[in-house]
Amino acid sequence: MPSPSRRLQTKPVITCLKSLLIGYSLIFWITGVILLAVGIWGKVSLEVYFSLVNENTNTPYVLIGTGAFIVIFGLFGCFATCRGSTWMLKLYAMILSLIFLAELVAAVCGFVFRHEIRESFRENYTKAVNKYNETDEITHAIDSVQKNLLCCGVDNYTDWGQTEYFKQKGIPKSCCVDLSHCSEADLKDLGKAGIFVQHQGCVKLLSGVMESNLGIVAGIAFGIACFQLVGIFIACCLSHYITTNQYEMV
Repeated sequence: MPSPSRRLQTKPVITCLKSLLIGYSLIFWITGVILLAVGIWGKVSLEVYFSLVNENTNTPYVLIGTGAFIVIFGLFGCFATCRGSTWMLKLYAMILSLIFLAELVAAVCGFVFRHEIRESFRENYTKAVNKYNETDEITHAIDSVQKNLLCCGVDNYTDWGQTEYFKQKGIPKSCCVDLSHCSEADLKDLGKAGIFVQHQGCVKLLSGVMESNLGIVAGIAFGIACFQLVGIFIACCLSHYITTNQYEMV
């Protein structure tokens, strides 16, 4: 059993670790709130854009579920720290470890299967192009992508020639470089349309942007993983000090 003087010396260390872990847990909680808000926003406003990437996407629900879990678990971390319960702190560290491993596996899978992900995106975007004008959501989503990214079709504007919409109205006006010079007659002729519409394909453009920013994404993922390790380290240290010195926080 440690002497009273030794226990007294460890109080500042435990108080410091407690403050650090509460600060960490609050940041962790804020991250959850942000994910939850993005998931709800994505469900309400951006679900149709997610469907262009994956026809049966559950991305908004994944974000909402992950955000809600982090919010609850962040509060649990603050409670465990204030309570000074060693088993709660160990549980907190264990779950943080599981989150870290999940992030690591997701990052590795994303890198290894990046080509399959790109092909899946191409397939789903092609399906969306073929369904153009069947629903207002798909029409709005594709028009928005083509206008904002200055692109047309999957690989280029000629992809529209295989669609039902082209047989009726030609290439969508969202492909036009300048609407004032785009007539319906020109858009129904693939030969003439090449003069008035964007030539860059949307899938190629989006894939290029994602690949060019792969290093940035990897850096962010590495930073998040390191952040998880910091929390694990602090929680383990605090639990160790409380256990070895038989210190009970009030």
